[in-house]
Amino acid sequence: MAACPAQALGSEQTWLEAAQAFIQETLCPAGEEPDVRLTQQVTDCVKTTWLSQGGNQGFTLPLSYRFVSVRDLRSHQRPPCCSYLSWSSTEYQAWAQEAGLSGLPLPREQLLLLGTLTDLSEDLEQECRNGSLYVRDNTGVLDCELIDLDLSWLGHLFLFPSWSYLPPARWNSSGRGHLELWSVPVPVFPLTGSPGPPSPLSVLYPEAACRLLRHSKLRGVHPNLAGKLVRLSALVKSQKKAYFVLSLCEPSPAGSHAGSHVSIIVQVPAQLVWHRALQPGRAYVLTKLQVSRIAGYRYRVWTTGPSSQLLPLKPECVRELDLGLELGGPLLEADPKPLPRTSNVPDRKDQKDLVRDSRLLSYQGTVTGVLNQPAGIYELDGQLGLCLSYQQFQGLRRVMRPGVRLELQDVHLLQSVGGGTTRPVLAPCLRGAVLLRGFSPRKPETQSSLQALGASLYEQLIWEQQLGLPLYLWATKALEELARKLCPHVLRHRHLLQHSSPGNPSLGLQLLAPALDVLAPPRIPSRDAQREILEEPHRCPLQKYTRLQTPCSFPTLATLTEEGQGRAWASFDPKTLLPFPEVSHLTSCQLNQRLAWSWLCVLPSTFRPAQVLLGVLVASSRKGHLQLRDQSGSIPCLLLNEPSRPLSDPRLIGCLVRAERFQLVVERRVRSNFPSWKELSIAGFIQKQWARVSVQFFLADALVLSVPRPFLHPGTPSTPAQTEPALPNAPPLGQSRLFLLSHKEALMKRNFCVPPGASPKVPKPTLSFCIIASWLGGTQRKEGTGWGPPELRGDANMEQKVLLIFLGSSIRWFEFLHPGQVYRLVAPGPPTPMLFEKSGSSCISQRPLELAGCTSCLTVQDEWTLELESSQDIPDVPRVNKALSESSLTDLLSDNFTDSLVSFSAEILSRTLCEPLPVPLWTKPGSSGARRGCVKVTVALETSDREFPPHLDIYIEDPHLPPPLGLLPGARVYFNQLEKRVSRSHNVYCSFRSSTYVQVLSFPPETRVSDPLPHIYLAGLLRAGRAPFRAMASCHIVSVFSLQILWVCAHCTSLFIQGRCTHLGSTCPTQTPVSQANIRLLVEDGTAEAVVTCRNHHVAEALGLCPSEWTSLLEFVRGPGKVALQFMGPGAQPESSAKAEPLTRFLRTLCTSVSVLRPVVLAFECEKKPSKISPSEPPRLQRFQCGELPLLTRVNPRIQLLCLSIQELKHSGSLGASASAC
Repeated sequence: MAACPAQALGSEQTWLEAAQAFIQETLCPAGEEPDVRLTQQVTDCVKTTWLSQGGNQGFTLPLSYRFVSVRDLRSHQRPPCCSYLSWSSTEYQAWAQEAGLSGLPLPREQLLLLGTLTDLSEDLEQECRNGSLYVRDNTGVLDCELIDLDLSWLGHLFLFPSWSYLPPARWNSSGRGHLELWSVPVPVFPLTGSPGPPSPLSVLYPEAACRLLRHSKLRGVHPNLAGKLVRLSALVKSQKKAYFVLSLCEPSPAGSHAGSHVSIIVQVPAQLVWHRALQPGRAYVLTKLQVSRIAGYRYRVWTTGPSSQLLPLKPECVRELDLGLELGGPLLEADPKPLPRTSNVPDRKDQKDLVRDSRLLSYQGTVTGVLNQPAGIYELDGQLGLCLSYQQFQGLRRVMRPGVRLELQDVHLLQSVGGGTTRPVLAPCLRGAVLLRGFSPRKPETQSSLQALGASLYEQLIWEQQLGLPLYLWATKALEELARKLCPHVLRHRHLLQHSSPGNPSLGLQLLAPALDVLAPPRIPSRDAQREILEEPHRCPLQKYTRLQTPCSFPTLATLTEEGQGRAWASFDPKTLLPFPEVSHLTSCQLNQRLAWSWLCVLPSTFRPAQVLLGVLVASSRKGHLQLRDQSGSIPCLLLNEPSRPLSDPRLIGCLVRAERFQLVVERRVRSNFPSWKELSIAGFIQKQWARVSVQFFLADALVLSVPRPFLHPGTPSTPAQTEPALPNAPPLGQSRLFLLSHKEALMKRNFCVPPGASPKVPKPTLSFCIIASWLGGTQRKEGTGWGPPELRGDANMEQKVLLIFLGSSIRWFEFLHPGQVYRLVAPGPPTPMLFEKSGSSCISQRPLELAGCTSCLTVQDEWTLELESSQDIPDVPRVNKALSESSLTDLLSDNFTDSLVSFSAEILSRTLCEPLPVPLWTKPGSSGARRGCVKVTVALETSDREFPPHLDIYIEDPHLPPPLGLLPGARVYFNQLEKRVSRSHNVYCSFRSSTYVQVLSFPPETRVSDPLPHIYLAGLLRAGRAPFRAMASCHIVSVFSLQILWVCAHCTSLFIQGRCTHLGSTCPTQTPVSQANIRLLVEDGTAEAVVTCRNHHVAEALGLCPSEWTSLLEFVRGPGKVALQFMGPGAQPESSAKAEPLTRFLRTLCTSVSVLRPVVLAFECEKKPSKISPSEPPRLQRFQCGELPLLTRVNPRIQLLCLSIQELKHSGSLGASASAC
């Protein structure tokens, strides 16, 4: 027990020696002897403060605390901390527990801080004062914040018993931390108050000061003004000066409500610190004021002078000045009419709903959230928004975090601002004041560069773009969306949020410019801060506002893809895709085949708000198509410069693309096993569903911006790695060669020969494509920023055709290569002799090269690049999208097979999935090639001189599946080198082959309006090649050739009799029948005859039966399963059994009655595609009886038609009565 006091005395001695050394280093002037008095005063000050708290445990000195200098805080204190000398551990723990309810409390450090409180920064110049506060010692200066400043503290040495230190963010190497002084500092030396005036001070009160401003003789008058502070403006800092405005009213309660007040401008640098000491509601005296005029303001104002002082108002120390005696003249005339003032309650009379007035009020609250620190947007009390950006709040920005208590004076309240903001927002203008009333005990969250960058850009939006609050709040949200979407892997934060200047525009501002140009107000004069503060009635950007409808949003590509898929599957309804009654006659195979593929085009205007497509354009090295990429992922895209102009400039890779007009295409694939149409509402029959989502747009409708490179994270696989930059003094190396592209083949999986010495394993097919090109000149080497002259070869005048093979990563150039364009093939690195002349014959045999007329074959390496060159020097460069001439149509539709490869432009009419092709006998069961898909595309050929273009079917099979992007109904497409084939029914069709090249010329129209079918005479169909494929005709049904109605099994299509499938040898999984019917009619319209085939529900239209009668007829046929009638001539017998004879007699009678043989309006399509291969049937001789005279004449051959619909002819009398009787 005796050792404890001795140990304590030894510890105190050590502590005192350390304190003396610290004071000598940090507080005493350099080179002077130790100041014993200063050391004693500091020790006594620390001891007194330490003993004032009850938890000192009998120690007279805080032995566990150590002194810390400004330099130590700035150099060694990395995490935020706080120090409370007057608190015990129990008190700190209770405080930390309370602060920890909503966040981590500031960690406590046992540190003692001493320093001089000053408003001078490190340069110690009076003119550099800007109203900031600092703590200074011999080692440096730290910025500080203090809640309630007493001006008498400036320049004195203090002990700060409770404070917190917040270091700069780790990413901000140029910043420095700051101090938050929580409690009243303790002076080391007693403060001596300034003696009051020997006699009462003569003062003017606000009412008299206002009248004095209107007096003409004011030279040499420097009065003192006294009053209660009612308004304190923001501290305004500009390039020329800094100032603030305070307003005083009568100190008596009656005078404060009268409304008369006087404004005083404080702009002397040494007096800017007053802004921290002034407290609204307190009374002050400002001495030795002077009168000034302000440019652009019609009234004179009071301003402080260099010798002015700010004093607290003590009624016993002042007396009111007599204006009459002071001016040597009579009293001033009565006050004019007071100026109108802005009311806090908006005037709703005759106010339109679009423009609203904000409310002026005062508010006290606690910051509960930081929504956007650089933009100055916070959350107050969990229910209000706070926007401080309309003030200059750089000093307050570093203090703001959850837990800070604020008092807002003359702040604007804006309700229902829109633009994605749902809560009311408080926003102070330059007239209002934001007063700090309490620091936050919470530890600040670690700020990323996204949370801290962009403050200058946000200031530019307000001070240069002059955005109103609703539009500004939306712009900040949009920039946050852009940052999350693009940064940091696609784009750096500093590039997106940098301040915009004429030579260096901000990417973020460029992306918002299309929307801001429409919504932002027209250019108006910049904000006049002095008029905004002084002028009555009050005018500022926050006074009036309009609720903003959110103009657009920038979703991530992953969100856009999910939204497209969600809409596509939400709108997927088998009953809608297969309308009734057509679907009721489909078998299970037909039903599921029709549902296998469908598509949906989603336009940005259908989103609320409208969606803007944004991403970096990259070329996929795995699939060969273009992609837009952001942080969330990528989406395939199809781009055209404009209609009929494909994309050909590879420099677009890596550019940022913004498009408001685009088409989001979702191709749906469904694998289902619906037994029949009756189960279409049961989702369980859908076995698998997947979708391919892509976007397509014209580059002319988009905004394309270059971004700094490298723009992608090193791990992205879809773009070749950026090469290492060359040394600054080393010239760039490389060689290149020009070529003219003449033909491009399909991008598909191909087999290539294995080079000698390679692995003996059988290589897998590789995704690749080939082009045939002609070299233009020899190899050129890099010289500075350009290319040197081409190397001369002996065969320079001879055309040198080359087959270029693109495989591996080089397939990324597929979308940029088009016939007729000139490109430069660039190989980086040191020059290699004969690099482009080396033959790649190991990849392809010599015979195909000879057939293609190529002298060499070259494989394009992954690291090689392509550049588009001007083709002006190449004469007669062919254009791709030429309309087919008559001769080319003749070749296409004829039996001339001298060239089976055809090329044409066409519009896609429909796209369907066909049944799988028959399985070859040699295919092993279960192999991947056992069932191959097939896509049929029906197109309308583009012709230059035909009113009705012919239709053609194109089949796409493996390995060309899935089809290229853009092959959608309504799109215009150029097909090059399709293989022409002829079916057994003499129809011409085409199919893809390895040399096929497809180029989309235009996208499907956004709104498709089906053109009405042309109304023609049947004889018009006899014009070879000039008749429409689909049309309408008013004709008469002359006779019925045949009629068949049957029920078949929906699974195997066998006949269904007495409720059972008649298929032998196997049992169908479902016993579900479907009805099928067909009828062949002879029709004529006086110009020609036609044989029309009607199927399924069109049979009911041909027979003139209403739906209920047709349903009853089908039920009668269900028992026997089939009824077939042939009307070949008088006395023809039906094929059905005797049991069905009553039914057949009814049908026979019906088919020969006027209910069927009647005038109708027939919509039809030709049974065969236009073809010149099938021999034309010659006109036949037919005998007619005209009275008693027989006539023999030649009649045109009967036309074969398929029925699309049959409508009753208007004003047809009673011929259609049976159809309308139901």
